[in-house]
This record gives sequence, structure tokens and C-alpha cells, in this order.
Amino acid sequence: MDRRLALVTGASAGIGAALARIYASHGYDVALTARRVDRLARLGEEIRLRFGVETLSFPADLAQAGAVDAILEHLTAHGRVVDVLVNNAGYGLPGVFADTSWEEQAAFLQVMLHAPTELAHKTLPGMVERRFGRILNVASLAGLVPGAAGHTLYGAAKSYLVRFSQSLHLENQQTGVHVTALCPGFTFSEFHDVNGTREQLSKATPQWLWMGPDEVAAAGYEAAEANRPVAVPGAPNKAIAAVAKTLPDDWALALMAWQGPRFRKL
Repeated sequence: MDRRLALVTGASAGIGAALARIYASHGYDVALTARRVDRLARLGEEIRLRFGVETLSFPADLAQAGAVDAILEHLTAHGRVVDVLVNNAGYGLPGVFADTSWEEQAAFLQVMLHAPTELAHKTLPGMVERRFGRILNVASLAGLVPGAAGHTLYGAAKSYLVRFSQSLHLENQQTGVHVTALCPGFTFSEFHDVNGTREQLSKATPQWLWMGPDEVAAAGYEAAEANRPVAVPGAPNKAIAAVAKTLPDDWALALMAWQGPRFRKL
């Protein structure tokens, strides 16, 4: 195919769907993967009709062993390679660490750490060989601030994605491959509905702290094209990230202990 292909994980809603649309609007064919078959089918048809590009949909659960290979084999069977990788799939796991099962935490780590790392490792060599590629890891503002009680591994996983992206960015300065970690704050999507914190956050946070998924996706696309290693969309989020860098650790942890319960479900 003459057009390049963007693979978007967690594409069925929210930031993932918005990123799929924005890449299609710039002439990319898109490969969509998520767990919800009906959502993927509807989004794929919408994008195909709206932007005139090819869409490939492949339902997959990244918590399952072998899911990454199955996705890539599906693309290979269609004669396609990945030119843009958008690692967007993710979720929050409410509660404190000791009250969750290891099976829950292991599945979380598989989706949040292992799958995006494996996808990057298996698609990057082809990008380097073709002297073109984009890897956009959707991290979070939570990866740039101190940890908080509840959702114990979420911030840690997002911090990993930030550091991973920075390292890949430096390693690929001369290869034509751009690597960016996108770090949004509160975003209007299904994320908080799924983990049961929507009502809590609606009461605890002012509207000006929230962004729409289209705004976040546009910021991510622009940052990846500009080859910025880390992108924090929105002035309030930039301010929070800057303050988190300057506060002494004990002050920052005290602040998270005070404010964290407003945002995290324990």
C-alpha cells in the first residue's frame, strides 16, 4: 500500500479513538485493536467513510499471552507493516495493593508495561530499516508526579512509559523514528466510568482541569511529529508537572497524602 499504517491499541473509545481519527485525517491507514468488537467495527467503518483510508480491526485482549504476536501476524497477513505505533491501551485498578489479587496486578502489568514494550520492540526494527516511524506512548500526568495511595501501580506504570520513551527517543535521534510520551491529565472519556471514580472526581475537580480527548490527541500527534520526548497537554497540567519537579520529595508526598484521596478510590 502507498499509505503508511498507524496501529492504535485501546482504540475503541476516548483518546485512542481520537488518535485513530487524527492519524486517518493526515492520510494514514489505521489498524485498530481493543477488546470490544462492536466498537471497533463501528469506528473502523466511520473512519473509512469519513477519511477514505483503509481500516483494519482486530479484537484483542493485551492481558492475554500472545496477543501482541496475534495482532502483528494479522497485519502481516494483510501485507502491512507498522509505521506508527500508538500504545494507548490502559486502565486503572482501584484499591490498595494488599487488597487486590496478584492475578489482577499481573494482568495490569501485562497491559500497561509488557504489551507496549513488546509492541515497540517488535515494530521498531522495521521503522529503523525504512528510516521512518513514530512511537507514541500514552502515559499520564500521574507518571510525572509523586505516587499516591490507591491505584498503586498506575503512576508507576506511567512513569515507566515516560522514561522508556525518553530513552527510545535518544536512541533513535538519527534513525527517522520519533518517540514521544503523551502525558494528559483528567480527560473526558470512559476511563473513570470503568474504574468507578467518575462521581468522586466530578465532585472533587473543577471543570477547567479537564480536557477533551480530541484536544489531547491533537497535542499528541503534534508532539510526535515534532519529535518531542514528552508532551503535557494543557496549561494547568503543565503547571502541575512543573511544580512537581520543584517541590522537595517530603513536601510532594505530604501533598499527595492530603489531596490523593480526592482523586483515588481506596
